[in-house]
Amino acid sequence: MIYARISGIASYVPEDILDNDMLSKMVDTNDEWITTRVGIKQRRILKQEGAGSSFLGAKAVEKLLASTGTAPEEVELLICATSNPDYRFPSTGSVIAHECGLKNSYAYDIQAACAGFIVALEDAAAYVRSGLRKKVVVVAAEKMSSMVNYADRSTCPLFGDGAAAVLVEPTEERTGVIDAVFHVDGEGRDHLLMRAGGSVLPASHETVDAGDHYIFQDGRHVYKHAVTDMLESSLDICKRNNLSMDDVDYLVPHQANLRIIEAVSQRAGIAHEKVLVNIEHYGNTSAASIPLCLDEYKNKLKKGDKIILTAFGAGFTWGAMYLIWDI
Repeated sequence: MIYARISGIASYVPEDILDNDMLSKMVDTNDEWITTRVGIKQRRILKQEGAGSSFLGAKAVEKLLASTGTAPEEVELLICATSNPDYRFPSTGSVIAHECGLKNSYAYDIQAACAGFIVALEDAAAYVRSGLRKKVVVVAAEKMSSMVNYADRSTCPLFGDGAAAVLVEPTEERTGVIDAVFHVDGEGRDHLLMRAGGSVLPASHETVDAGDHYIFQDGRHVYKHAVTDMLESSLDICKRNNLSMDDVDYLVPHQANLRIIEAVSQRAGIAHEKVLVNIEHYGNTSAASIPLCLDEYKNKLKKGDKIILTAFGAGFTWGAMYLIWDI
């Protein structure tokens, strides 16, 4: 039987830092308020003019290829998870593939909001298991600052820019992506969305003046569903694979809000030291948050570690993945 292993990982964040003290000069907030409510101290912001999510993604993919000794021509498929595409079309994946010289690769985007990375990783694993592709790059690239209203104190402290990428390859060893569960419920649409800019409400002077091209979030509603849904999907993936939380080496939740992460881990009954967190330094980077966290802790992870990834995002869409580490 063929399994799909993660054979490499890399990430990229912009150099510019926007910390809480700087943010307090832009909007009515302060470090204590932000830290207490969401656990974020700073976030990275891509300020380079004319650079979008593809810039971040290409940087991560270039680092990935270099670190794994993979020639660009060897990559057969690139899947990009993003909620902040460079353009409505063409796909951001196609831009990244071109920038990185992936001449033999097909590329496309996946839009599953903050759950995008694990959804794209499941796609990559399916291609590899089936034998259709042998070297697949999954990249999550998010210029979140492009959709943040820095006059809205409820949302602007939350988000940061960043990208991370993994290489997925076949193996006969039972390792890599073992199982995943995903759910979607359109009831959540009105609680977390960008109202304008799509085909329902195309851009106009009115939509711009109304601020409808920024993130809208009903924080309380999102918090409740994020905790419940990430918890239930994490417990479900463990049950499907006969795992207890004692068997799990690490839980890597989407880095949306420290209070959400703590609530999920406490209710799941997993030890605090097994929960990987880096939200303090990067904020919520949407689809990029899980691989960015994995990359930051990669020197701590050991071959054979049993890892649960879980995410929740707009849609609502959510799920969990069981991964056996193999780097």
